[in-house]
Amino acid sequence: MQDDFFGGAPPPPPIAPRNTRTSAVHPQPPEDALKRLALTLPPRLRLGTSSWTYPGWQGLVWEGEHSDTQLSKQGLAVYAQHPLMRTVSIDRSFYRPLTVSQYERYASQVPDDFRFVVKAPSVVTDALVRSEDGRGRQPNPAFLSPELARSECVEPALQGLGHKLGALVFQLSPLPLAQLDRMPALLDRLRAMLRALPPLAPLAPDGVIAVEVRDPEWLTPDFAAVLREAGATYCLGLHAKMPPLQDQLPMLRALWPGPLVCRWNLNPVHGPYGYEEAERLYEPYDRLHHPAPETRAALAAVIAGTTGRGQNAFVTISNHAEGCAPLTVRGVAEEVAKLAAR
Repeated sequence: MQDDFFGGAPPPPPIAPRNTRTSAVHPQPPEDALKRLALTLPPRLRLGTSSWTYPGWQGLVWEGEHSDTQLSKQGLAVYAQHPLMRTVSIDRSFYRPLTVSQYERYASQVPDDFRFVVKAPSVVTDALVRSEDGRGRQPNPAFLSPELARSECVEPALQGLGHKLGALVFQLSPLPLAQLDRMPALLDRLRAMLRALPPLAPLAPDGVIAVEVRDPEWLTPDFAAVLREAGATYCLGLHAKMPPLQDQLPMLRALWPGPLVCRWNLNPVHGPYGYEEAERLYEPYDRLHHPAPETRAALAAVIAGTTGRGQNAFVTISNHAEGCAPLTVRGVAEEVAKLAAR
């Protein structure tokens, strides 16, 4: 380095401070206990969360502060490096169908053994057309449309994700009373839609079609028969609108043997219409507010029973389950590990 006119070396350039809101997203280095926990879990279990764009997961999933916009672009690849996260629910597909190229971009960001849970678009799964405030207003003529289910959901996800597709979930939103009174006709429409879907196995050997409901009136032997006939399964939905986990187990038993698909959506302390209340209370989703140890233990038992007999388990957890999805995932993993150690 050339000396300056006064005979000394020039001072080094100042180091610019790292702007944590604009820098690249980096994974939070996992503690040894977390890595050991991951190694104890069944290989067929894929735990994860609903989406990945939450700045409040700083110190749990990623280092530093980042905006939700930045995390939507860079967060998935970092999320997939977390020792426990082997799946994630793509929830945005519920609000607008995604393209093959969008699914391909997701698939390119995760390891080979990662599997996605994909929500089918509401244009197919809502009995009512939603207004701008998200509420159903008028009958939806495309409800349970076989053509739209195939073209707007199954085919793009299958082509874009390939073998990384885990579960395609058709979440049937709460039905108006007039339709609940015509359940046999609804079951016929559901059967027709499910039977029209292309098989997943050629491109996605682990792939499964699952149906989640938000009305307990669906939980009948006739519903189970429709799912079995179509080669689909029931999505165990832990939500305040639905009965407790134990009361939904007869559906799983009726479809056994088969994979487990579970979505833990909303803590019952908020009631069936408490999503917005949970959102206000739990944001920024950085800690547990309402731990539910009984639900964790019950879910772990179902997971252990399913994977212990050679079946896959896809379990995704929302921030609205207990307040912080990554911490709930860890809690469920610890319960599964306890059962494995017995």
